[in-house]
Amino acid sequence: MDSCKPREATFVNAANPDPADIKLSIAMITYNHEKFIAQAIESALMQKIDTQYEIVIGEDCSTDNTLAICEIFAKRYPNKIRLLHRETNLGMMNNFVATLNTCRGEYIALLEGDDYWTVEDKLACQVEFLDNHKDYSICSHNVNLAIDDQVSNDEWLGVAAQTERTIEDLLSNGSGGATCSLVFRKDALLPVPDWYPKQKGGDWSLQVLCASKGRMRYLPSSMGVYRKHPHGALYHAEIDAYSRGDDTVALPTKNSLEICDALDEHFNFRYSKLINQQRAYWSWMGAMDYASVNTLKATNYIWKTLSYVSLRELHKNVAILGGLKHVFFRRWRLK
Repeated sequence: MDSCKPREATFVNAANPDPADIKLSIAMITYNHEKFIAQAIESALMQKIDTQYEIVIGEDCSTDNTLAICEIFAKRYPNKIRLLHRETNLGMMNNFVATLNTCRGEYIALLEGDDYWTVEDKLACQVEFLDNHKDYSICSHNVNLAIDDQVSNDEWLGVAAQTERTIEDLLSNGSGGATCSLVFRKDALLPVPDWYPKQKGGDWSLQVLCASKGRMRYLPSSMGVYRKHPHGALYHAEIDAYSRGDDTVALPTKNSLEICDALDEHFNFRYSKLINQQRAYWSWMGAMDYASVNTLKATNYIWKTLSYVSLRELHKNVAILGGLKHVFFRRWRLK
């Protein structure tokens, strides 16, 4: 990136606490978040918790003013913030893993640079839970959704969501919480498998890997905001795919199916039947995405869906009749 001066990967401030005293690390990755990053950092700094914690910011060579904003905070709070400069742009997943690997706490909390927390004892609540429940490896909570700066009443999972989750629940039903809600034991995830940074997104698979070492708890209280905006992670994934000449239609489906394959192989295929439920869901979503642009590809995804689950199982999760009408009862499109 032209606007990022080449430099060694180093921390901007060295006046940090003794690593042995740090119990919690907040891992924050950011790229071109100049509009949002200050709110994210401030929501981390406002946390009231009776333990030493650090904020590790992986700034991935932004082309806007994100780095400058992060540097202001790092200089203002040298004993709290560790700002990691990148020599070149690593990409989301490589930046994420590199940031995780620098975290020194027993626990790691995740907060991306375009999200923020709304409750000052959020971390205290989750750390206390994990301290008191050694058989749990990861904890999440409810969050509200926002479009740019407009926070809605919509929630990620809601107050009535399942509170106790096992690896089987996560593999069959998907994510147990938004990325900004996750706090987990570092040794439940790190070191990550070789395939992990090759994904196009890592929150669901992170939860699954942690849940292979213990249970997951979901807290129904809303303690953060997950922000959707035009230049979020999906936008950058689409730009990357387009630059490679890939078909960007149904990109979430393609990425999710790759993650399913990686997890299936990681666990030596003993959870294939459960993972097939996720494969079926995402294949159906792919069919709906292709419906308006390529009927043959949409049909192919429908057949994929039915190769993973029965029609009766599929009917539990999707509106089959409406979906079939969406694909077939319109002009055929063969782009």
